[in-house]
Amino acid sequence: MTPARRTGSAGGARSRTFPPLPPRPGSRGPFAASWWGNAWVAALEGGQGAEGRLSRGRTYARGGAVGEITVSTGRVDARVQGSRRTPYRTSVALPQFGDADWDRLLEAVAAHSGHIAALLDRAMPPELAEDALAAGVPLFPRREQLEPSCSCPDWGHPCKHAAAVFYQVARLLDEDPFVLLLIRGRTEQEIVDDLQRRNAEYAAAEAAEAPPVPAAAPAGVPARTAFAAARSGLPPLPPPPPPVDRPGPVPVLSGSAEPGAGIDPAALEFLAADAAARAARLLADALAEGHPESPLPVELTVRQDTVRLAAAEPPPHVLARLAADATPAGPAALARAVSAWRYGGPAGLAVLDEAWTPAPAALARARDELSPARTGEALPELRNRRNHWTAPGLGVQLRLDPDGRWHPYRRERNIWWPAGPPDRDPAAALAAALNTPD
Repeated sequence: MTPARRTGSAGGARSRTFPPLPPRPGSRGPFAASWWGNAWVAALEGGQGAEGRLSRGRTYARGGAVGEITVSTGRVDARVQGSRRTPYRTSVALPQFGDADWDRLLEAVAAHSGHIAALLDRAMPPELAEDALAAGVPLFPRREQLEPSCSCPDWGHPCKHAAAVFYQVARLLDEDPFVLLLIRGRTEQEIVDDLQRRNAEYAAAEAAEAPPVPAAAPAGVPARTAFAAARSGLPPLPPPPPPVDRPGPVPVLSGSAEPGAGIDPAALEFLAADAAARAARLLADALAEGHPESPLPVELTVRQDTVRLAAAEPPPHVLARLAADATPAGPAALARAVSAWRYGGPAGLAVLDEAWTPAPAALARARDELSPARTGEALPELRNRRNHWTAPGLGVQLRLDPDGRWHPYRRERNIWWPAGPPDRDPAAALAAALNTPD
């Protein structure tokens, strides 16, 4: 399985994003390869009703219709290709364990060193699930606990697209049972740290109660002590490297490829230069004062990274390849995405790609920000649809992002184009949209 990209803080990834899994032809036999993966499937298939949708969901999953999957605490999100051209946005929410549940579960795991070793080896012994159930913390959800959501018109519970996502998660569990524990509310790092703490406490209690060892007997180390000290005994980190003021030189690769090898030297040179520039920025951030309190950069999606590379002005033939990968609409759509990226980064690209519906409280705040009392001037009439505010007849629009920033847009040849950087002041963003381009 392709390794997952992880996003979140340095203290443990709160979500993990997996690339699309390859199709798995055939319809007979268990869907998953592990017993715990099939136990996950059994949770979906238990109960009565929706068998037809489940069957179609299984077929979708086996056929590779499920795209990139993001697993986070309490939910799974993915896009599923159905009969329409645009994939459906699908999610499945599941209940998370409370603190008391986690305490009982981790106590049951820590009581058996074999459970810990199996988890670290990316396996789940049946005894672990049995001990969790005996502690009143069933690892696998019941079907009625699932809360599917999908942008498709099917009102089934679940629809075939949500069922496909649920089936595909079973294949992720085959490779890493920590995926199940992440859905239930805690990251791998949080779980390992808690188990280490519990083992250290057990080791200290055992050492206090142990009878004195005869002088002639060889001294031993309790297994829990060794496990708890596994990380604390590491040597100190080396001193940080010196700061750099610019990226290093990029090797010249043009003409070095063998004929017919399918390698584009100019594209490799461009990617190497981009990687060097990003490494220099990351190193500068790491050496800056206060860096330990700064979050790690969030890893970009394939779409975001493609647009970012296109914004870096690659060679024309590399740009053409990026345009083909970024969108079926071609170079014009990529140019619009690049403009959104240059003005607003990932948030700018997000408001270009998708509309969203603000919550009532956020919608009320937005309307208040657009009032003359707040802006200090009378704005033109703005008609609201979801997070878009459009001025009829003026060819301008404001788009609100989830962080409360307004992105200006201008209509050009019947297409909405980004017109400036976002601003928390809607009047300033509207002025940028109204400003006639040179």
